[in-house]
Amino acid sequence: MALHQPHGTPTDTLAVNPRYGRTVAAVPRHALPEGEMNPVAAQRIVQDELLLDGNARLNLATFVTTWMEPEAAELMASCFDKNMIDKDEYPQTAEIESRCVSILSRLWNAPGSATATEADDTAVGCSTTGSSEAAMLAGMALKRRWEARRRAAGQPTDRPNIVMGANVQVCWDKFARYWDVEPRLVPMEGERFHLDGPTAAAQCDERTIGVVGILGSTFDGSYEPIAEIAAALDDLQERTGIDVPLHVDAASGGFVAPFLDPELVWDFRLPRVASINASGHKYGLVYPGVGWALWRDKDALPEDLVFRVSYLGGDMPTFALNFSRPGAQVVAQYFNFLRLGHEGYRRVHQASRETATRVAASLEETGAFRALTHGDELPVFAVTLADDVDAFSVYDLSATLRERGWLVPAYPFVEAREDLHVLRVVVRNGFSDDLADLLLADVDRAIARLGRQREPLRGAEHADFSHGAHRRKGTVRTG
Repeated sequence: MALHQPHGTPTDTLAVNPRYGRTVAAVPRHALPEGEMNPVAAQRIVQDELLLDGNARLNLATFVTTWMEPEAAELMASCFDKNMIDKDEYPQTAEIESRCVSILSRLWNAPGSATATEADDTAVGCSTTGSSEAAMLAGMALKRRWEARRRAAGQPTDRPNIVMGANVQVCWDKFARYWDVEPRLVPMEGERFHLDGPTAAAQCDERTIGVVGILGSTFDGSYEPIAEIAAALDDLQERTGIDVPLHVDAASGGFVAPFLDPELVWDFRLPRVASINASGHKYGLVYPGVGWALWRDKDALPEDLVFRVSYLGGDMPTFALNFSRPGAQVVAQYFNFLRLGHEGYRRVHQASRETATRVAASLEETGAFRALTHGDELPVFAVTLADDVDAFSVYDLSATLRERGWLVPAYPFVEAREDLHVLRVVVRNGFSDDLADLLLADVDRAIARLGRQREPLRGAEHADFSHGAHRRKGTVRTG
């Protein structure tokens, strides 16, 4: 979460609409008020301030769900007071979490997941607050398994490393820093915007705890070739004896590929895949606050990372970084599974993909853009300006679209291709064809207006979008 330092003074006050009540004329901004306030007045004060936030439905930067059905919102409201960690007090919420793990184990083709009995004996998993926590848990398991193997062989356990493309989400940098693992970030080259099999295997050695493959890059929506990476690691083991497990960061793709690309082999069908994480609050279609981590079997999750709590007089294993959190998002995930099923998820995501590919193609047809991806994997695409456009920058265009309420991020592209400056559009459920037409019309007007400039007014230093995959300064890079 963001870190904040105290600012302002206790006497810095916020003027209040006099119609909120005679007794409330002003309230301090940065200190507790001395007395109480009518709840309606407090609500309106906060609502007035929130008017300055962007419109979530017009936010084409976020992958996070911004709309759910009213029935889901009602269910979530009924569960806000249920603490997900209290398995004994809220046993049915715990049961719903378990059902979700079983559903995902089948969706991601865990070994033996065809029957309930076999599934109980193979894949294991848990809910999290999001993919970042799930990635941390998966990384911890990779490191602990590596350490156990090294100790068993009488080898040192210092200087572990993890291999991934420079396009990974910043949570993997955090994992590497927090758990003292060297991040071997493979830079991009030419038109290769993500990790591939040969580059991944070339970075591995006996101290590599795992390779991270991404099913849906946050930079451009493309899938990394997970099967190719797995095959390269298989070949590495055959040639050298070095056995490197593969983790799939399927934060978005884990809820897209099973429904739109069922023939794509990326999941537990590949023996090399040890674990998978996904965000329920992205293309799982749940409001923010839920992710999932699954391991192919109990051996992939070291027992010493698991805590045991009392549950209905029995034993409930738990694995988490967080402790107390609401059960509402897990319940909402189960609601979506029941409400949509395979066909519903397919229909929703197919509509998003069709909208994404149409908008990407329409932008290219203006002649002002070159599409780097086309929205035909994740319903996400990135465009850069055409070579002959020199009157404005992507940052000018992003700022102009913001005047109409659109939040379209502009940023330098993947490391080693930072010469590319791109706009990225994330199409989610709720971004209708009608909204797409309105966006395209606003882009046309913006291009016409900005085309009258003599030169760009904004460069990368004016970007007001902090991309989740930007590298921190000083990260160790190899390759």
